[in-house]
Amino acid sequence: MDEPDYKKLIDEGREYLGLEIRYGKLTAVEKMSVLLSAIAFVAVVAVIGAFALFFLVSTVVHVLEQWVGLWGANLIVVLVLLIMIAVVAALRQQLIVDPITRFITKLFLNPNDDQ
Repeated sequence: MDEPDYKKLIDEGREYLGLEIRYGKLTAVEKMSVLLSAIAFVAVVAVIGAFALFFLVSTVVHVLEQWVGLWGANLIVVLVLLIMIAVVAALRQQLIVDPITRFITKLFLNPNDDQ
């Protein structure tokens, strides 16, 4: 090979490296957009769920108020909510950590990516 062939090979290598870097950036942007859209979705669902839970709890309080009075109804609802919080805290690995880890692993370490 003469000198121009080496220069052509070096230029093609630089172009290939530049394209690989650009592909990496585009892949990172795609993965981050999927991650951020999932976070936004969870945030919206959490807000709507909080409103729904508030109205559900107030309805349950009004129904229970007929039998145990307002103070007793509120106490029962608070105890049920505390039990629910304790169950979620006890099962946080299975309910929260594992699904998030699985999602992020599939998102960033998917071996089926088109290379």
